[in-house]
Amino acid sequence: MDNADFEIKFSTLRRRVQAHLDAAPGCHDFDHTLRVLRNAETLAADTPGADLRVVRLAALLHDLARPEEIRLRGKACHARLGAAMIPEFVADCGFPPELVAAVAEAVRTHRYRDDARPRTVEGAIVYDADKLDSLGAVGIGRAFLFAGRAGARLHNSAQEALSSPPYSREDTAYREYLVKLRKLPAAMLTDSGRATAAARAAFMDEFFRRLHQECGQTPSSEEEA
Repeated sequence: MDNADFEIKFSTLRRRVQAHLDAAPGCHDFDHTLRVLRNAETLAADTPGADLRVVRLAALLHDLARPEEIRLRGKACHARLGAAMIPEFVADCGFPPELVAAVAEAVRTHRYRDDARPRTVEGAIVYDADKLDSLGAVGIGRAFLFAGRAGARLHNSAQEALSSPPYSREDTAYREYLVKLRKLPAAMLTDSGRATAAARAAFMDEFFRRLHQECGQTPSSEEEA
């Protein structure tokens, strides 16, 4: 498959993915997919040995099963479901079987949960690209979109956030920051991903410090850790 043929097939698949994610919530919609795709292309350019075709397709398809996971309120893993869906979803696109298999593997491991550690450089890139979209200004916006969808408060204390379950009134953007987002830079897998994550995390740290201050909160040991 030459580059021109690949680009035609990729454009067709992109339209299909857009239609598939059309009704997805704002924090996991097609705009998110496009940002992850852009992140992945940037990281791939800085990562020796990366197969750009695998990276681009996996980034495009990484949230294929996200609507199902949302419907089940997180009781299913969209990474595993998406990897299983990919062969049928792209069956009539004409991509070589070995390319489809490599893409499905990168999608399967892009959450890096349990034992599903990325085993390929392409998987590591897609993992980092997805996590970068949870950091910085975009990460803040997405955290508030999710909290709003769950009916959460604007802000709360660390004690309120950390002692509360997900999908509750206390499942604020701040809870997402304390439980998950502030830990992401240390979990990045590529050199370029780590550098970008550190810069975005610094902006996010300052934002929540200011929000805490403006809401009259006093930092606790959890926040200072």
